[in-house]
Amino acid sequence: MNRPHSKNSLSALAVAVLTLAIAGPVGAQTKVSAAELTALKALGSKSAPITVEVFSDFQCPSCRSVYQSVLRPVIDNYVSAGKVYLVHRDFPLPMHKYSREAARWANAAAQLGRFEKVEQALYDKQDVWSVNGNIEAVVAAVLSPAELKKARALAQSGQLDAVIDKDVALGQSKRVNQTPTVFVTHGGETTALPPGGVTYNLMKQYFDSLLRQ
Repeated sequence: MNRPHSKNSLSALAVAVLTLAIAGPVGAQTKVSAAELTALKALGSKSAPITVEVFSDFQCPSCRSVYQSVLRPVIDNYVSAGKVYLVHRDFPLPMHKYSREAARWANAAAQLGRFEKVEQALYDKQDVWSVNGNIEAVVAAVLSPAELKKARALAQSGQLDAVIDKDVALGQSKRVNQTPTVFVTHGGETTALPPGGVTYNLMKQYFDSLLRQ
C-alpha cells in the first residue's frame, strides 16, 4: 500500500528536483582543473613509452597540415597501439583573430569528452571559420544539440581562458615561439623536434628507433 508523503518530504523532493533542473546533468557544468583538461585533451595511454606534446593554434595552416598528414597517422598507428601518448597544448597566436575562440570551444568539448571530434572538425573546416569566425557552426556538425548547448555555455563562461593561458605560459617557458612546436619524451629525456619539415615517415622512423632502445 502506498504511504502518503509528509509535507516536509514533499518540500525536500521539490527542492531536489528544482536543483537538478537548474544545474542540468550531474557534472555538465562542473569546473575542472587545468591538469584535468590536459588529460581530456590527450589521446592514448599515459603509460605509453613515448609522449608527444604538441603546441598548436587551430587557425594556423601549418598546424592543420601537421595534424592531417602527421598526427592523424600517428593516432591511427601509434596512439591506438599504446605506443604514444599524444598531448594537445593550446598556443593561440595573437596574429590569428579567431584562434583563442577556437581553443575555448575545443576545451569546452574536451570537458564533455568530445575533444577529438571537435579538434578534427576545427582543422578540417579551418578555411571556413577562419574567414567568418563562425566556429559554432563547425562544432555543431559534430556534437548533438544537447552537447552543443553545454559546450556553448562553457565556451562563453570565461572559465577556460585560464586553462589556455596556462598552456601558453608553459610553451613560453619551453621557448615556443611558433606553431606547431612538437616535443617528444622517451626514457625521461625530452627532445624538441626541428620546426618545419616534419613528415609522418620521419616521425615513424624516429618513433621506431626509440621503441627499439
